[in-house]
Amino acid sequence: MDAEHDQHPGHDQGPEHPVHLERRVSDVVAALERACGLLPPDGAGPDAAGPTPAWRRPTRGEHRLPVTVAILGMVGLQAAVPDRLAPLDRWWLPAIEVAILVALVAANPGRISSASRRLRLLGLTLIALASAANGWSVIRLVVGLVDGTEGGAAGPLLATGANIWLTNIVIFGLWYWELDRGGPVSRAHARDNEPDFLFPEMTAPQLAAPDWEPTFVDYLYVAFTNATAFSPTDTLPFSRWSKLTMMLQATISLVTAALVIARAVNILH
Repeated sequence: MDAEHDQHPGHDQGPEHPVHLERRVSDVVAALERACGLLPPDGAGPDAAGPTPAWRRPTRGEHRLPVTVAILGMVGLQAAVPDRLAPLDRWWLPAIEVAILVALVAANPGRISSASRRLRLLGLTLIALASAANGWSVIRLVVGLVDGTEGGAAGPLLATGANIWLTNIVIFGLWYWELDRGGPVSRAHARDNEPDFLFPEMTAPQLAAPDWEPTFVDYLYVAFTNATAFSPTDTLPFSRWSKLTMMLQATISLVTAALVIARAVNILH
């Protein structure tokens, strides 16, 4: 009779075991936390294999067009720098940069998905040449402003300062784009998943598009905000080289803007 009584679940079996009760309370609390967004949904925990974001998996590679347009704009700005601020004849450097760009576009005309040591060296050489030329222009401009040989009229001074400042933004955007996680080809092949720049989409993947990954426009935005705020905004540098590079860019932007604006205001008064 007792055995028959035990086989019927409908009969009262006494108070629930404390362990079972604690487990049930934990389940209720976890459900409430998921409903409030404090925990990921079922199947999205650390033991579950959730969808891998695009920036961490192999993709087709980004389009060549945006970075090509930016480089051509940079070349145009450098060609417009006054001869007294250019390291060479102002047409020599743009000609060399355009020749390198043609080689890079010929190798990856549509998407940047294949590379060799030679191509990567060409890309870095292009950015290094542009950096050296713009750095020379910044030094010559600063020395001229301090000595009083630059800034005879406010209009041309502001135009020259804006030229160098904008060129500086494009150059550092190219540096960030070319060096983050080994460059665009390395990112396309997902060879390195440790980011040098932490974008907001990486910290909140549930709010980003499923196929989001950083492209040149994102790095150009980082360079622009760093040049205007003189500090990181929504994207944080994670590696030491990225921190030092952003510090250098902010210093160049601050010195250029401060001296040019101060001199222009002095002329206007």
